Amino acid sequence: MKDKVIVITGASSGMGAATARKLVQLGAKVVLAARREDQLKALVIELGKNAMYVLTDVSKRADLDNLVQQAIDRFGQVDVFWNNAGIMPISFFDEGLVDEWDRMIDINIKGVLYGINAVLPHMLERGQGHILATSSVGGLKTSPGIGVYSGTKFAVRAIMDTLREEVAQTIKVTTIFPGATQSELGHDITSPKIKAIYGNLTNMPKMDEDAVANAVIYAISQPGNVVINDLVLRPLGQTR
Repeated sequence: MKDKVIVITGASSGMGAATARKLVQLGAKVVLAARREDQLKALVIELGKNAMYVLTDVSKRADLDNLVQQAIDRFGQVDVFWNNAGIMPISFFDEGLVDEWDRMIDINIKGVLYGINAVLPHMLERGQGHILATSSVGGLKTSPGIGVYSGTKFAVRAIMDTLREEVAQTIKVTTIFPGATQSELGHDITSPKIKAIYGNLTNMPKMDEDAVANAVIYAISQPGNVVINDLVLRPLGQTR
């Protein structure tokens, strides 16, 4: 892990920030990407000289290209790229919250594609690398009220499965399927129906962010000839 250069999107809080903290403790260099500059600045100050941040909106292709270039300019290479940014404003179809659907597609799907597009040429040129993406247990099985969110996470699964087959001889590919986690995910829910049924989602079992961080580190710590393709983790008590 020492001196590996690891880029993380969605890094200003939650799973991304928790993983960055652990990685720096293990000697890695981290490049943190998100939209909230104040939180990124504070995290880089906390982590020290082996951390940098790049203000990034993953729905903008040019921002991902810039992110990878800045990482290379500062640290010389990108060893690991984790497409972690995502949003979850879930709702029922009959509520017609189409703008929220569009935003989920832009961030959860296009953001992953733009990240892959930005870093893959660099990794192929080097003949090595590791690309990860955060899907969800909702990318394995859907249920009422999460149709669009789940659809975006099924898409991530399909994208990463195909990428794995295309680059299996050179690049490691890992998809992470977390269950309910203590994070800001879901804070942007506006659906009255969802709020009436689930409240603010605080009553369900949840993992802490370190559980996901440990899983990510497990995946990227494998020997060079070993790849963990899929990681599914849920809190005890979550059945779906």
